[in-house]
Amino acid sequence: MPEPTALTPAQALDLLRQGNRRFVDGLAEHPNQDASRRAQLAPVQHPFAVLFGCSDSRLAAEIIFDRGLGDLFVVRTAGHVAGPEVLGSIEYGVSILGCPLVVVLGHDTCGAVGAALSAVDHGTEQPGYVGDVVERVTPSVLAGRAAGLTEPDDFVDLHIRRTVDQLLNRSRVLAEAQADGRLAVVGLSYRLVDGSARVVVGPGGHAEP
Repeated sequence: MPEPTALTPAQALDLLRQGNRRFVDGLAEHPNQDASRRAQLAPVQHPFAVLFGCSDSRLAAEIIFDRGLGDLFVVRTAGHVAGPEVLGSIEYGVSILGCPLVVVLGHDTCGAVGAALSAVDHGTEQPGYVGDVVERVTPSVLAGRAAGLTEPDDFVDLHIRRTVDQLLNRSRVLAEAQADGRLAVVGLSYRLVDGSARVVVGPGGHAEP
């Protein structure tokens, strides 16, 4: 494999998709998970992708994409909601570590999206800062309702697309890097039952097969 910083955005995405296929097929190779890799990385890291995903315990990035130490710069929050500290962390992965790819990773039956749907449809409130998370997801639900969506997983896809747009709209660093071709910001949706990660927003801004 080339040095991660030498990868194009398309090559980085392909590495993730290859790893996910191995995971789904039960053929995981568990690369870069041994003592020699640990020693190699002690002085410096060169991850090839920033993974901004939901905190759900079933979305362990290095496992579902069959990667190892130093491969992914991972940022996770419930419902992949993005505050300033998240944006700063993602920008660090791109501008300092040189990652050519940012992935927004959502998943089916997302609890945060479900809670936002319940809040919109039934006025259900969540305690403490959980309510803040739900509030940040609610605009995606409202947009979905306005578009006539009814299926929960359609709202998940919409929330992934809106998160991709939000990252690019709020971060000049990410927007400029993507405009220059040095970066792609994409969105994937993970299926809990079979472990597959489907492209919702590809490098061109559209879903891929």
